[in-house]
Amino acid sequence: MNFKIPYEKELNPSQLEAVITTKGPLLIIAGAGSGKTRTLTYRVARLVEQGVEPNAILLLTFTRKASQEMLHRASSLLDNRCSRVSGGTFHSFANAILRNYPEEAGFKPGFTIIDRVDSESLIGMIRKDSKLVSKFHTFPRKNTLANIFGKATNKILPIEDVIAKDYPHFFITTEIITQMYKEYNSRKIEHNFLDYDDLLTHLHRLLSKNPELCQTIASRYHYIMVDEYQDTNKIQARILYLLAEARRNIMVVGDDSQSIYAFRGASFKNIMAFPQKFPGTKIIKLEENYRSVQPILNLTNQIIERAAEKYSKLLFTSKEGGVKPVLLSTDNENSQSCFVVREIKKLYENGIPLNQISILFRAGFHSFDLEVELSKAKIPFIKVGGFKFMESAHIKDVIAHLKVIHNPNDKVSWYRILLLLDTIGPKTADKIFNSITEKNIGTAGLSKITLKPKTAKSTARLKEVFTQIGSSRQSVCLMGETIIKYYTPILEKKYDDYPKRIKDLEHLAAIMERYDNLETFLADISLEPPNTSIDNTFTADYSENDRLILSTIHSAKGLEWHTVFIIWALDGRFPSVHALNSPEDLEEERRLMYVASTRAREKLFFIHPTYFYDRSSGMILGAPSSFIDMLPEKILKKKSI
Repeated sequence: MNFKIPYEKELNPSQLEAVITTKGPLLIIAGAGSGKTRTLTYRVARLVEQGVEPNAILLLTFTRKASQEMLHRASSLLDNRCSRVSGGTFHSFANAILRNYPEEAGFKPGFTIIDRVDSESLIGMIRKDSKLVSKFHTFPRKNTLANIFGKATNKILPIEDVIAKDYPHFFITTEIITQMYKEYNSRKIEHNFLDYDDLLTHLHRLLSKNPELCQTIASRYHYIMVDEYQDTNKIQARILYLLAEARRNIMVVGDDSQSIYAFRGASFKNIMAFPQKFPGTKIIKLEENYRSVQPILNLTNQIIERAAEKYSKLLFTSKEGGVKPVLLSTDNENSQSCFVVREIKKLYENGIPLNQISILFRAGFHSFDLEVELSKAKIPFIKVGGFKFMESAHIKDVIAHLKVIHNPNDKVSWYRILLLLDTIGPKTADKIFNSITEKNIGTAGLSKITLKPKTAKSTARLKEVFTQIGSSRQSVCLMGETIIKYYTPILEKKYDDYPKRIKDLEHLAAIMERYDNLETFLADISLEPPNTSIDNTFTADYSENDRLILSTIHSAKGLEWHTVFIIWALDGRFPSVHALNSPEDLEEERRLMYVASTRAREKLFFIHPTYFYDRSSGMILGAPSSFIDMLPEKILKKKSI
């Protein structure tokens, strides 16, 4: 058969093999930067060009944009027949099937899909109706309950298991949460509602409970292709098995080494178990990398080769040159930040745009100190994933207490700290502020003004804090620790995710340690990051649209930059202390390091402080990440400053 598209010229040997292998189960292990989207696109075009009816091809992706882009590219390669391929997300596919068979799925026609906001509203009603909630000191808010319910559904786990692993601070409320989950599902049935997670569970139930109907639906699709298979959850894998069991013409594309979304319900086991689910599976590895220089690939190959469970692969490139990645040890966190700032300036002076430089980190709070230094250096940046330091409400709460100590006439900060207290509203806060400022008596004045009994009771602990700080010459760090100790019970009452926020506050206290003067600390911490301004206020040294990228690694997947800095490459931080107790979690952290490293095209830096006291664990951390520590000098250049 003569083909319009010159596949042999357009694709490398492995990609070509994946495209022309059309019969039987096929697993494509697509290494980072190896052209998986190109492979999927050409395979769609090939199937259509060899005469397969477009609507008999099912292409499942994780975003509608990804599906549309692939079909648009395939149409450009061949013709508009490719636009008629049955492409979409798992959820859109489920919705279409369930609309056609609502009664068989167990609900009335014309069901309504409720979004996250509506789902939380329904959960909020159930929470409000419960008479047991008030018996607990703290109880999850509606958004946290929605998260718990979603995890239970996606991971096919009992509510008890989800709470025990991810929300242990709510363990005492497990029984009532389980009852609410049952009530939530009952009310959805009553109102003919389906939430986002229900689409998958109901489709799986429909297919598994109705074998003849399953056969009818499955027979429509002669070929099934799935993108990002490493990110599928257990329900999605079961749906695919039911759809592809008869014809077995299923191709899944993914990279086990980039499976990093277990917290969303993704199951690493799906891609590892695919050959067992579909005996006779042909495995093709895409190992030619079109992104990074070979020295970076030599390192990433070493990182992932040490994984306990994997499909072994060896990434290579035809790109020439490149320098070895660098592991840099610094004295402390601030010297880590200062080094990054200096290197960014050098790169920019050498012609590398800021938007081609990225700083990656394991958790959002890891960049707090760096954000302060970037702001001082007037380097514009965008942060993706996690909050900017001064945009976090709990950080702003603590800083507000320090601001009124420094300036008792700061009305905004007084209001912020007073409105955190029970029984105090805007009017009472206004009276307290006016009484203090009129008499010019500072924070100590809170103990000297006359208050109503309820208000006096609410402010009693705050009075003690200000008296304690005012009666002694406390360092900036000690002031911060005193306030954090006072604020923690408020934090626990205000936020369901308070364990994570407490770690943020511990990090804030660590930053305070290097300041002798409160005024200097507040000035540094309050500097406006240039990219938050809506005005044209960028420093003249940088282009208005050219901004440095700060990102969590999870948010960076699929992206690439000329230079990548991975900060906090420190055992106890990356991998985290908690991951050390779980082989499964530790392996996911290894994959996370692999994903971070493969984002770099030309230059890659790992940086860590050699001395850091971790307050939550009480440990002193200083060793490089175990994922890279033992790599030889020929792979990784090691320096210290």
